[in-house]
Amino acid sequence: QLQASGGGLVQAGGSLSLSCAASSSAVRFVAMGWYRQAPGKQRELVATTSSGGTPNVADSVKGRFTISKDNAKNTVYLQMKSLKPEDTAVYYCNTVPSRWVWGQGTLVTVSS
Repeated sequence: QLQASGGGLVQAGGSLSLSCAASSSAVRFVAMGWYRQAPGKQRELVATTSSGGTPNVADSVKGRFTISKDNAKNTVYLQMKSLKPEDTAVYYCNTVPSRWVWGQGTLVTVSS
């Protein structure tokens, strides 16, 4: 089970930190990622962390988003800064590629 939290309403240029708690300790053994789905668009992968913790982010969020994980807490984090209205979406975490059941996600709304 994946429980994302930390979303909210923020003005453009602001910051938010998201957390995703997994019920499985397998987080430490698999690649995890943050995905997002904007209204009317397909879900896209924006950041990944390998099983060893190596991060990677999509070009659209490079320099603004940072992914990390805490294996002891079975939790994956996404720190977001310099947010833009186009970052508005529901954010989810899952394995990469996605294999676990999707959680509810957390809504991030960036106002201009």
